[in-house]
Amino acid sequence: MSKNLSLGIDTSCYTTSIGLVDEKNQLILNKRKVLKVKNGKQGLRQSEAFFQHSSNLVKLYEEILLEIDLKDINGISVSTQPRNIEESYMPVFLSGLHFAKTIALTLDRPLYEFSHQEGHIMASLMTSALELKDQMKFYALHLSGGTTEVLECTFKNNRLYSEIIGGSLDISAGQLIDRIGVKMGLSFPCGQAMDDLSTKSEDTQLYPIGTKGLFFNLSGLESHGYKNINVISNEDNAKRLLKSLSETIYKVLIQLEKNYPILLTGGVSANELLRRHLNKKVKNVYFGSKSLSSDNAIGIAMLGKWGSDEVKKTKC
Repeated sequence: MSKNLSLGIDTSCYTTSIGLVDEKNQLILNKRKVLKVKNGKQGLRQSEAFFQHSSNLVKLYEEILLEIDLKDINGISVSTQPRNIEESYMPVFLSGLHFAKTIALTLDRPLYEFSHQEGHIMASLMTSALELKDQMKFYALHLSGGTTEVLECTFKNNRLYSEIIGGSLDISAGQLIDRIGVKMGLSFPCGQAMDDLSTKSEDTQLYPIGTKGLFFNLSGLESHGYKNINVISNEDNAKRLLKSLSETIYKVLIQLEKNYPILLTGGVSANELLRRHLNKKVKNVYFGSKSLSSDNAIGIAMLGKWGSDEVKKTKC
């Protein structure tokens, strides 16, 4: 095994993650533990998530200790905020930061801070067919439970810089899927189960779609999804929701496809119906691997291995 490893930690709202990559961007370990949400609930309070993360991090770290020599780790990276902007903050990320600081102090290694969104984008970039180059510009559509944003991105000096240019004006794509899924009786998070349901339907109808340039609304789809529970089958409802979401995103991306490459990332981007729909209708669109589309620490670890001077280096 390589003796030049980068360790990444990510503590999002619903997944505890620790990942390791080597200097060649080879994935060494990808440890994840989904937080527990009670049946019928659509999420967790920050305090509940923080508590679960603190417990999960210890367990995942114990697993890593059985598989690698800590002396091979050259640096530790951690997500400390949702987005790479000053006012972006969420208490749940402090659990990861505190744990990462402890490891960095113990091993006497540098600690680098990134945003959760940077980790998502990097993990998808490195597992897509899009070649990463310095000063490269591209668009990213981040589709997850907490975020549905269209971003204009630049990869410069081993750091991702982004500006929001579009996205949802109300709920996120992940919220749309999870809220309707939970109402149908599915377990949270509902993405894979909704995807599976949609494959059993031949329904071709769409719910009304609302777009405003590069921005759009998803609460209308949510309303129609609610209204049709117990009116049509769950399979047909799931198909209409996912197809309508895919068509909404298509109407946005078609405005961008001639400028720069478009990368889709975030847990919702793993949806099979959405991938087929957009691959068929949008040019210059890229997807990362499904396994690294959802929350993970691999993108954070990849960013950290460069140790750029432009990265915030934490003093432990």
